[in-house]
Amino acid sequence: MHLAHYLGLLYHAECALERAYLEVAHAHCAEPDVHYLCYTFAGQCSAHARRLGPLAARYGEQAPVECERLHSNLFSGSRTGGLALLRDLHDLYLMAAECDISWTLVGQAAQGARDQELLTVVRESEGESAIQLLWLRNRLRQAAPQTLVVAS
Repeated sequence: MHLAHYLGLLYHAECALERAYLEVAHAHCAEPDVHYLCYTFAGQCSAHARRLGPLAARYGEQAPVECERLHSNLFSGSRTGGLALLRDLHDLYLMAAECDISWTLVGQAAQGARDQELLTVVRESEGESAIQLLWLRNRLRQAAPQTLVVAS
């Protein structure tokens, strides 16, 4: 059953997103909304990973050999300079989108497997993931004109 691999992918994606949110919150503390919401979102990612842990372990017992290149690295640290905030938010958006679509896929698999425990975790987590994406998209839209048109 390949569901174990996707649970592992999602677990690692949530952990990576948590670390990235914390780094961006620290790097952009001059932007109060970014600072506080990134800390809030990091806490949500941590909770998602905590809920997934036991399920990933349970399904991992039945997993075939893991596919190569299943995991990706989108965030390699916060940036400095005029484009820093925009690029950091862009990376966060891509990472959050990976989590969001993974929650959707895992939810579909949980329905197919009739795993109520996994479905409960998906329902508790995918709504928060969608809210993170919405905020990131709107914050990117807000930052883009100032960053891309107005000279630093």
